Amino acid sequence: MDHLDEISVKELQDALDNVEGNKPTQRLLASIAYKNGVTQTELAEWHDTGRRTIYSWLMRLDTDEPLEQAVSDAHRSGRKRKLSESQQEEFEQTVHEPPEEAGIDAPAWTPALIQEFLEETYGVEYSYPSCRRLLKEAGLSYQKPRRTAAEADEDDQEAFRDEIKKSERRWTPQ
Repeated sequence: MDHLDEISVKELQDALDNVEGNKPTQRLLASIAYKNGVTQTELAEWHDTGRRTIYSWLMRLDTDEPLEQAVSDAHRSGRKRKLSESQQEEFEQTVHEPPEEAGIDAPAWTPALIQEFLEETYGVEYSYPSCRRLLKEAGLSYQKPRRTAAEADEDDQEAFRDEIKKSERRWTPQ
């Protein structure tokens, strides 16, 4: 065993009690198994990963930092948002009002309408799925129009069909 010569199984088990999350737990369990004679090849099969990944997990522990930190990944912030915080707040306030309030001739907000609105208003391009996510983050939920009873009088049925043609599907505040 070339790796982990300086670390005891007891230390690994103590660290296991103090970590949170699947990856750190998985890395410590693999290290404990390795200390107990399981090969890197076997560990790679057990964890459905490559032998090189197991090697990296074991090498992470050859450090001076505490084991709990060594097995945990650093924070990854992700991609920067296209809208600033103030723009995001303004957008959310806007979509809680009908599109007519924003000067748009439409009965309800749709992802396609949001896509166009964001590009015209803020100069940013969003994909259709991202526009749905933005609507959901703004507290809106997807609503489908409901069918009315077939027994309704003919005028009501015609009004319903007209409403369906106008609105299709819409996002409404929850």
